[in-house]
Amino acid sequence: MSKTSQIIFTIQLDDKNLPQKIEWEADDADFKGKREAKTLMLSIWDKQDSVTMGIDLWTKEMLVDDMNIHYHQILVKLADSYQNATGNNDVTLLIKKFAAEFAEKLKLFNT
Repeated sequence: MSKTSQIIFTIQLDDKNLPQKIEWEADDADFKGKREAKTLMLSIWDKQDSVTMGIDLWTKEMLVDDMNIHYHQILVKLADSYQNATGNNDVTLLIKKFAAEFAEKLKLFNT
């Protein structure tokens, strides 16, 4: 049996069309209603043109330090997702190594 699920993004823009508020909700989420976010990064593989389309938005509230952490987490998640999609351990480790170097360069984990 097939199922349909919906994810909805609501973006409030200022008078210069810059994101003021980003909210999202999903049919299958473990919560009801909308959740607020400071960034939205969406990548879509266009079947017809075989190209990646992207939407990258962030609010003025998103601090640079938070953006650095966000990008590090995206890199780690990208490695995990790539591993699940391809099973290619060598490239997965390459992405994870880059993520670790990225974090070290930005001093994200001071110990």
